[in-house]
Amino acid sequence: MQRLPGVGPKSAQRLALHILKRPEAEVEALAQALIEAKKQIGLCSVCFHLSAEPVCEICRSSNRDNNTICVVADSRDVIALEKTREYRGKYHVLGGVISPIDGIGPEQLTIQALVRRVSKQQPQEVILAISPSVEGETTTLYLGQLLKPFTKVTRIAFGLPVGGDLEYADEVTLARALEGRRELD
Repeated sequence: MQRLPGVGPKSAQRLALHILKRPEAEVEALAQALIEAKKQIGLCSVCFHLSAEPVCEICRSSNRDNNTICVVADSRDVIALEKTREYRGKYHVLGGVISPIDGIGPEQLTIQALVRRVSKQQPQEVILAISPSVEGETTTLYLGQLLKPFTKVTRIAFGLPVGGDLEYADEVTLARALEGRRELD
């Protein structure tokens, strides 16, 4: 249990003890639900967000703006931005950020797929909504250089703490960050 993100030793122990106290059928149902989720959930072939279908609901929606693509590091960021109900465009999930110290370069991310998508679809704007950590800034600058020849590239405003993650920001902060985005220099 301690391998789960955000679960420390004490929480892991509490969870394990709780599971051990539950009826066997309940534990089996939980285990089966986890196995089924792992089997059924994959990545959208367009934006790389989590999806039970080959193309996710956001990419399939005719109500979404095709002229705007918001680039995020992780599916958790899509979920956080969707909670604001402010953004009506499409997304692209990178699958992380460039982090040479962790052995993550542009090749390990969906950056080439993003460049192909932008060059083909020619959206009016690509919004970079990547957490402002050192790795996030590196990724943002790298993407800006790659995408500027194809379209206007903006980034969300700095209303988020440096080193913070989008998924932990409240809806108002994220909404204001989206509204205050600016074009990369």
